[in-house]
Amino acid sequence: MAVSDDHKLQEAIDTLRDSGVRITPQRHAVLEYLLNSMIHPTADDIYKALEGKFPNMSVATVYNNLRVLRQIGLVRELTYGDSSSRFDYKSSEHYHIICEECGKIVDFHYPTLDEVESLAEQVTGFDVSHHRMEIYGKCDECQQVETQKH
Repeated sequence: MAVSDDHKLQEAIDTLRDSGVRITPQRHAVLEYLLNSMIHPTADDIYKALEGKFPNMSVATVYNNLRVLRQIGLVRELTYGDSSSRFDYKSSEHYHIICEECGKIVDFHYPTLDEVESLAEQVTGFDVSHHRMEIYGKCDECQQVETQKH
């Protein structure tokens, strides 16, 4: 693990501590897994990855921990129309590009579109809290599979 990941994990643990949330070994493991995961895992993915380390942990425990981490603002729940939510450690602001074939989600870094929020407020009179942008397409792997079919 890189130094920056250790630093991010320590910051996240400090945030938990400051929020008065108990830092259980399971909670620590869920947070660490999310921080190192590039796949935007589902709760099930997290459960499967950690069940060897925590044989007594249930899927419900994972969901409960994710809920707590989300409420504190450390984790973002991504719901993109498919059946199960995916989870993302909320580090720097970023957008997501989603494969329409396999559902893979990849981080896409771009300066946040704050001017869109300002414009939306001016035009509608709304008090805008946030925005979300998704980009859809077909990932490399799915493109290659399609090419092989032809």
